Amino acid sequence: MMPSRATPTVTRRPDLDWIRVLAFFTLIVFHVGMFYGPWEWHVKSPREVPGMASVLMATSPWRLTLLFLVSGAATRFMADKMTVAALTKARLARLVPPLVFAVLVLVPPQTYYQVIEQAVTPVETYYPAFYLKYLSGTGHWCRVNDCLTTPTYNHMWFVSYLLAYSLALSVLLAMAGQRLRAVGDILEARLTGWRLVVLPFLALCALDMLQLRFPVTHWLLHDWYNHILSFTAFLFGFLIAKSLPLRDGFVRWRWWGLALALPAYAAVAYYTWAYPFGAPPAPWGIRVPMRVVYAAQQWGAIVAALGFGARHLNRDSPVLRYLVQAVFPFYLVHQTITVVAGHNLALLGLNQGLEATLLVVITFAGCFATYEIVRRINVLRPWFGLKRLTPRPETTAQPQEQAQTQAAGA
Repeated sequence: MMPSRATPTVTRRPDLDWIRVLAFFTLIVFHVGMFYGPWEWHVKSPREVPGMASVLMATSPWRLTLLFLVSGAATRFMADKMTVAALTKARLARLVPPLVFAVLVLVPPQTYYQVIEQAVTPVETYYPAFYLKYLSGTGHWCRVNDCLTTPTYNHMWFVSYLLAYSLALSVLLAMAGQRLRAVGDILEARLTGWRLVVLPFLALCALDMLQLRFPVTHWLLHDWYNHILSFTAFLFGFLIAKSLPLRDGFVRWRWWGLALALPAYAAVAYYTWAYPFGAPPAPWGIRVPMRVVYAAQQWGAIVAALGFGARHLNRDSPVLRYLVQAVFPFYLVHQTITVVAGHNLALLGLNQGLEATLLVVITFAGCFATYEIVRRINVLRPWFGLKRLTPRPETTAQPQEQAQTQAAGA
């Protein structure tokens, strides 16, 4: 079989690194919004912000799908430089230690404050005693018929899914690596002109209909719609990562993507306001067409992000190399910082605008402080998804090469 035509086109995509960093920063702000919104979360502000759900829907339909796409693209750059066995080993080393560390260390404070705020059953407020019950799964923290299962991974569901998809990709590469890469050539040939916008949009319409039957759960074994959508995005990113024609196609169609996403978001925002969380669901005659509108916002925003990113962000810089390595540790710690700070700030009775500003500042400051500490302590680096520092007497990896390797993380 002939090698994939897309393989030698590019060796790195700084625009995808920037998109990944910005998408994760957006996620941090989103979780601050969850503290004030109507949807269930680990801790909640006693002063809910009206309309926050509609604001959160500006990024909710597309942000994580885009992140899985970019993660798949970053994995492509790794896969083309190493054997399948080496790729698998690298992904396990990158993702498993942070996942274990988060479940054992980072997530328990989130569960602790969730139990304090939400559990109906007696709560153990002495943290060491709580932690033992968390580890052993003997807390029996319930409200009505809803009980917490511990240990748990909370926001680390994304990492567990990425680990599962990376292992599935390794199997595909071992069985039919060249054939899989050749699918990228087929996509490059077929997704020309208007098809780049229309065909993936139609595919997303079909996929999004599944959510009517399989709601998102973020549990690895019971999340069928989310798995189909996210693994498809991951594979799509892997297949198109090195295609310059498709990259240029996103640039040409970026304004059309934005024109598709903005009115769709307006409709989604109104729908979220008209049928708020906790109210009776919309009739099927409304829910079904809204899945099409949801897909329009989803794909339109992704086209716009990839297009504007390739047009304006396709350049390397020291700031990018710093942020590419920092963003995974940011992801690991950000939600714990937000939960702990949000719960305790709410007790102070501050002006809500000041409180929200402080919550954002504390979360980002905590993320930067954590990364600055962790990156200097070699024994901590693997637990935060960073490679150990191994001094070499003669040569060291080039900064671009290091950033590219780190970009393949969560």
